[in-house]
Amino acid sequence: MEARAQKKHIRSSPRKMRLVVDMIRGKSAAEAFGILKFSPKHASHDVEMLLKSAISNLSNLEDGITVKNESVFIKEAYVDQGETMKRISPAPMGRAYRIRKRSNHLTIVVATKD
Repeated sequence: MEARAQKKHIRSSPRKMRLVVDMIRGKSAAEAFGILKFSPKHASHDVEMLLKSAISNLSNLEDGITVKNESVFIKEAYVDQGETMKRISPAPMGRAYRIRKRSNHLTIVVATKD
């Protein structure tokens, strides 16, 4: 069995989010929660919440049976680029520099070890 969870329009750059997602890809859920809890990256909180949601989705697919974190592993985890908000910053001599505020879309697929 496998289940998916997505979170869109996360206000963090995809490059920073991929650093966190690369640490947990392919690991068991219990090991991933340990890594995310002690990671100093700000993006690890969003990944942890989405991983909980994916495990909950897996539990709902199996008719509400509680799934142990040791029996679940992260099959896929990837980050796609979201929309970019463009802003203007004043610059010397009447110029304007463009500021790009990036966002990303995070997808996690979990499966049971069978």
